Amino acid sequence: MSQPTADDADAAASALVVVTVVRTGGIAGMRKTWSAEPAPDEQEHWVMLIESCPWDESVGETRGADRYVWSISARCGEQHREADLPDQAVAGPWRTLVDEVRQVAKR
Repeated sequence: MSQPTADDADAAASALVVVTVVRTGGIAGMRKTWSAEPAPDEQEHWVMLIESCPWDESVGETRGADRYVWSISARCGEQHREADLPDQAVAGPWRTLVDEVRQVAKR
């Protein structure tokens, strides 16, 4: 049986997918966090979800009285992306990603 190499460890680290969603705000200013770290056989699906989001697009003002702000962080191996979105911008691919993370976190 062969011993794991540094290249094996690097490949495992680069394949790691982690998505964290934090919602802050609302009337009470509460903070809620959900996280998903999919199994290796589910990672391709998650990479597609992450890549479908418009990470580089400007979404406008994220602040406002009693409004939710969503902070989304996604890591695919060495690549890390972050976005802060006002509640009204969590639509389309963002909504799909947020909903899937929240669903996984319930389990």
